[in-house]
Amino acid sequence: MSDAAETQDQDTEVGGIAADRLRSIIERVERLEEERKALADDIKDIFAEAKSAGFDVKVIRQIIRLRKQEPAEVEEQETLLDLYRRALGM
Repeated sequence: MSDAAETQDQDTEVGGIAADRLRSIIERVERLEEERKALADDIKDIFAEAKSAGFDVKVIRQIIRLRKQEPAEVEEQETLLDLYRRALGM
């Protein structure tokens, strides 16, 4: 085998690991992590905007969490919350 072919094989596979494939996977994850950070920054800015407009950010977060759930699950939680409040005299 020529030196060029050996070098190419070393680039592609090292110790039984496909280096190019591994590099591709790592770079894709890194790009997505950068995007996630950018999105998190955007969300933070939106919450800051909501707060400056006089909205309660805690309540907005609760509403977002509730909207992700199934209606039956939300109803069950609200029923239990009401029951617990009454049991505590609230």
